[in-house]
Amino acid sequence: MSLYQKHVLPKLLNWAMKAPALSKLRSELIPLAEGRVLEIGLGSGLNLPHYADISDLTGLEPSQQLQSIAELLIAQQAFPTKVLTAASEDIPVESDTFDTVVMTWTLCSVRDPLLALSEIKRVIKPRGKVIFAEHGESPDDKIKNWQRRINPCWSHIAGGCQLNRKIDRLFQDSGFKFLDIERGYLEGPKFATYNYRGLAQLV
Repeated sequence: MSLYQKHVLPKLLNWAMKAPALSKLRSELIPLAEGRVLEIGLGSGLNLPHYADISDLTGLEPSQQLQSIAELLIAQQAFPTKVLTAASEDIPVESDTFDTVVMTWTLCSVRDPLLALSEIKRVIKPRGKVIFAEHGESPDDKIKNWQRRINPCWSHIAGGCQLNRKIDRLFQDSGFKFLDIERGYLEGPKFATYNYRGLAQLV
């Protein structure tokens, strides 16, 4: 791991993910979580203050630097929380464990999104739900072309983040149906702000 990835990138991610448009979506989506919750990509813990009625939270976060930033917010929560240093493609918990899986701006950067979604299918209970907010491929050809051009450089500086993943297709190809989905641009440069958000469930 380079010095940039270890010391600079976590602080940049923490700063970028505090954007007002993202905070607004957190406040709308995260309170929908219930029961036993798994958060894929806990990051610096920015979702934590928005949980309402949950029994416990397991956070998956491979970056120990981001875990360190999250520690203060974790200590402030009333619900039990544990953090696993693991990747979403290999979740170290038993099958049929969680009522809700939360994933916000994470599927863009996992190495194998289909494998990650397969693991989510394994650990979520029948009729459990996935709460998601992800940026991805724009439907506009001009923006889509820019995403394709920028993506190699962007991925290098943004911790593997991919600008043009087809988020809705990934969910559908993995056997999920949408209970609710919204699509559209958030504030900011259009090549990085086309957003998919909503609720999904196993078919």
